[in-house]
Amino acid sequence: MRFIELSRAAVLLGASASALSGCAGGGGRGSLPPAAFVASKEQPGEEYIIGPLDQLNIFVWRNPELSAKVTVRPDGRITTPLVSDMPAVGKSPAMLADDMKIALGTYIKDPIVSVIVESAQSTFSQQIRIVGATEKPASLPYRANMTLLDAMIAVGGLNQYAAGNRARLVRYNRDTGKQQTYNIKIGKLLKSGDPTANVRLEPGDVIIIPESMF
Repeated sequence: MRFIELSRAAVLLGASASALSGCAGGGGRGSLPPAAFVASKEQPGEEYIIGPLDQLNIFVWRNPELSAKVTVRPDGRITTPLVSDMPAVGKSPAMLADDMKIALGTYIKDPIVSVIVESAQSTFSQQIRIVGATEKPASLPYRANMTLLDAMIAVGGLNQYAAGNRARLVRYNRDTGKQQTYNIKIGKLLKSGDPTANVRLEPGDVIIIPESMF
């Protein structure tokens, strides 16, 4: 009898710890709606956000001497002719173009500025990160209409020790400023071909795949 009581207590403690860990990320575990293996129609993803080491082409119409190709510094700023230490990280190309237009407006009348991302290094907020029991944990550049199946193909699937059906997807909600954890069934997706287990991914998603205890 004493052994049974201790076993029940251990189970309750384990459940409590699991609940606390689920809430620590800003939300308990939920589920995501399934996504089609192939999108019914291609559509653009979220607006690209400039990150450190991105290579940009700053084009100022009719002012080639003010145009420049620059690399965003690790501190998140760029320097072009007449404009020093302009913050670039965290802005879309259109936002940076507007800020450059304001800065150059001190020197020329009504400048027309375009910002082109020539080489994207993909910040963490633009990546899909996959860790745990997979063949090759990796950070993948997010692509529009990307799904869980696409990400798992890119990392070579699960390894032999993976508990794919206990995997979790952690997603940051920009509206609430909190992260939410979702249950995902990678085993059902890859081994059974269950279409309901395929979900659509968003920039910044983190996929965590635990190992089986057996």
